[in-house]
Amino acid sequence: MSKLFIGGGWQSASNPESIPVYAPATGEAYAEIARGQAADIDLAVRAARAAVQGEWGALSATERGRILVRIGLSVLDNIDELAAIEAKDTGKPLALARKDMEALARYFEFYGGAADKLHGQVIPYLSGYSVNVVREAYGVVGHIIPWNYPAQMLGRTIAPALAMGNASVVKPAEDACMTSLRFAELASAAGLPAGALNIVTGYGREAGAALAAHPDINLITFTGSPQVGVEIQTAAARNHVKCVLELGGKSPQIVFADADLDKAVPIIVGAIIQNAGQTCSAGSRLLVQREIYDQVIERVAARFREIRVGAPETSPDCGPIITRAQFERVQRFIAEVKESGLPVLAEGVLDANLPAEGYYVAPTLFGPVPRDHKLALEEVFGPVLAAMPFDDEDDAVALANGTEYGLVAAIWSENGARQQRLAKRLEAGQVFINCYGAGGGVELPFGGVRKSGHGREKGFLALEEFSVTKTVVSHHG
Repeated sequence: MSKLFIGGGWQSASNPESIPVYAPATGEAYAEIARGQAADIDLAVRAARAAVQGEWGALSATERGRILVRIGLSVLDNIDELAAIEAKDTGKPLALARKDMEALARYFEFYGGAADKLHGQVIPYLSGYSVNVVREAYGVVGHIIPWNYPAQMLGRTIAPALAMGNASVVKPAEDACMTSLRFAELASAAGLPAGALNIVTGYGREAGAALAAHPDINLITFTGSPQVGVEIQTAAARNHVKCVLELGGKSPQIVFADADLDKAVPIIVGAIIQNAGQTCSAGSRLLVQREIYDQVIERVAARFREIRVGAPETSPDCGPIITRAQFERVQRFIAEVKESGLPVLAEGVLDANLPAEGYYVAPTLFGPVPRDHKLALEEVFGPVLAAMPFDDEDDAVALANGTEYGLVAAIWSENGARQQRLAKRLEAGQVFINCYGAGGGVELPFGGVRKSGHGREKGFLALEEFSVTKTVVSHHG
């Protein structure tokens, strides 16, 4: 689809050049997308502004909610088609791609139902005055979304924005955006007014940079690296525009001697190999109390050796890396860690006869990893797990908090008091106790601290992020 979705229909880009789309499973180009430019972003922003000032902005919250629910139902009605597109575009196993489509639908179901349920306030004030605080849409929201969960991230960011009455301009990752283009058609067919959702494909340095710097954007959301997050904030700051940023993590799984290992080990392994480790909240550090370290590592290593890496259509445990650039980065990272002398405790198995040009990486378990090693501190964004021992609660907290990130953490312990003590001390936006991820949790506020970003997505807090308060003071004597 070498066109852009602007103002409710397909538009040719101002630049006739296109961008090839590669299938991670084979490394082959199979489609092309439009190479959007600043002029196309401007056209999309103007279409969004017209929607806010026109039909979309005139709808009640209840009417907006009904449209969002219909969009969610349309996703479910077309789930097989969408999952196939997502699997080919990202290399995900088809079953995982289907779950992503279910999550996309769930975002619109949830925020469709929530659209008319975020209420204002009445403030008691001086005699003779009435004071109301109301929540209103920002206006036009720019969304720059990543390639690791293109469909889920689309729903996570635009559903609450639309629920509050904003109009959206989306710059999806050029590496994985085919689902968003098909989704735009479905949303329009479900009754979303023209201009409420606009999709401009292109490179980050061109279309993404233009969106972040556009003077008529009222809010920017971005998920990606801390380095690009700085660039987004800098561009937005020139127009005094608020940003909601989710910038990755180095999330710890903290396993105490009293943990239920039968329950913990499968979830710990799943949390690093899901989506081939290309998850901001991946449990990429395994912190184990020293007295059970060998026992836990033996069990985790045994599971790693059973992990099967293969093509999406074969229902593997782990699919390919999504982009060639990331594939090469993960390979380099693993090679450098091996060269540093860290022991490889276990590796997964690649299926036989995989395409030579596919982006396949064997999940790898390293340990024990020194606390100052790059593997203990830097995000790999691949299926690589760093195992590290700790002594007691204080040591566990120091180790868990010992990176620049603070997105997610997990505590594995049957001691209720310890669970609560650590939950308070861990510096993270989400803390899970004897679980991890909780099924995605559309209802659960999500976001980080420190270099993991700021602002919150998911849950009702997302509606607050995508709205601004207005205080109305009346003097009636």
